Amino acid sequence: MKIILTQDVDKLGTAGSLQDVKPGYARNYLIPKGLAEAATAGMIKQAEARLAAEQRRIVKQEQELQSLADRIDGVRLEFVARAGEQGRLFGSVTNADIAERLSQAIGQEVDRRKVDLPNGIHEIGEFPVTIRLVGRLAPRITAVVLPEGGVPASTDAGEDAPEVDADALPEVTAEEFTGATEDDAEQE
Repeated sequence: MKIILTQDVDKLGTAGSLQDVKPGYARNYLIPKGLAEAATAGMIKQAEARLAAEQRRIVKQEQELQSLADRIDGVRLEFVARAGEQGRLFGSVTNADIAERLSQAIGQEVDRRKVDLPNGIHEIGEFPVTIRLVGRLAPRITAVVLPEGGVPASTDAGEDAPEVDADALPEVTAEEFTGATEDDAEQE
């Protein structure tokens, strides 16, 4: 059955698009919920005209944004963040952080929703990030996350520990160490 969606429906299509679905799905779910209308010949013509106009608009926007895409493509952004011993960040680098830094780098505002980074960056390293401008325009940048201090976190905690002269340490007896005496041990 052919329908025209009146609202965006996940995994089906966007508002105004012409879709072919099973009759039961259309009659029992989409049409009663107001998500779609049964397609008539006139509505199909209107939907096709809207789709053609949308395609022309996307092509025009792609042409306008091509110079921006060329400036964005290949940009390398560096972020400094607090990280633990294993390189995991205390927090994350989000798409809003990347959009803000990219806007500063290229001198033009970039919307955070255009940055394709679903879960953020949670560790130290280099990460490719796609900026979805419009249609097929999707330049890629590289986000580099460095730990505070600029040196990758050490996995061996003993590397930076100062050397200690064992002969210079005072001797401690077992009683002093545990705080117990031999009399206390005999009573138990």
